[in-house]
Order: sequence, then C-alpha cells, then structure tokens
Amino acid sequence: MGETLSQPQYPSQQPYPSQQPYPQQQQSWQGEPPLWAPYYGAPFPVAVKRFFKKYATFSGRASRSEYWWWTLASVFISIVLNFIISAGSTTSSLTGTATAGPGSVFGTVLLVIWGLATIVPSLALTVRRLHDGNFSGWLLLLILVPFLGALALLVLTVLPSNPAGQRFDQPTGH
Repeated sequence: MGETLSQPQYPSQQPYPSQQPYPQQQQSWQGEPPLWAPYYGAPFPVAVKRFFKKYATFSGRASRSEYWWWTLASVFISIVLNFIISAGSTTSSLTGTATAGPGSVFGTVLLVIWGLATIVPSLALTVRRLHDGNFSGWLLLLILVPFLGALALLVLTVLPSNPAGQRFDQPTGH
C-alpha cells in the first residue's frame, strides 16, 4: 500500500515535454545576436538598448523579452512623470480644487516629449513582435478599435514565437 508508482524514465526522455527555444535556424553568432535577429531571453538593459538602436526599424522580429522589458521600462517612466505632474499641482485649501502649478506644467511637458520621442520606436517594436508570432505588422491597426483592439494586440504580443515568423528576418547573404 505504501508503494508509489512511477513511470520508468528512459535516458533520452525528459519527465515532461519541453519546448525548444526559437529560432530553429542555426545561429552563427556568439553572445548577443545581430540587430536584425530577435534576442530571446534578452536581459533588461540590452532590451532597452536594442529598442533605441532599432528606433524606426519595422522589419525583422522582436522576442517577447525585448518587447516586455521595454514595455516595463516605458510604463515605469510614465508613472514617474505622472507622479511629477501630480506632485507639482497645488491644491487650494479653501476650495479643495487642484490647479496646475509650475511643477505640473514641467511634468506635462516632459511627458509629452517622452511620448513623442518613443511613439515611433514603440510602434516599430510592436510590429516586430507581431512578426515574431508570424503575424502581419498591419495588425497593429487593431489599436484603432476601442478596447477590443488593444486587448487583441495584448494577446498577440503575449503569444510565443512562431518558427514561421522567420520569413520576416533579414534575407540570407546580406
């Protein structure tokens, strides 16, 4: 009764199936992949650096780590800038209404500059992330559909890489 039954393991078999990391192509580089290739498992600082190096590159692919590390950095910076805006506003003790103070105006200007500086590379990164899932970059236009479009893009960017997405890579021989 106290026996536990276990499935026999064969030398070449793992206890649970595992997915092999993409890409399935033979990699010819050591360390960090070239900019035209997705960097699977990219660390945070490298993902942010690659985001700016590929500022307006809409071709190629971006790994989930490249996409989500940048998204985390962007959200964090936006939160900090919004904190500056709210901390810079002044509240009237008589009426209880908040008015824009000089700090609030400064924070708003910084937030607008940040948004303008990162909109093109953010769109490019999203297109490359869609390519990694083997989707057309034109699906980015889903963002124009209120709520459901953003939700659909969220789902598409969370999906794992698809080997067929290699069709968006740099052609061989270049």
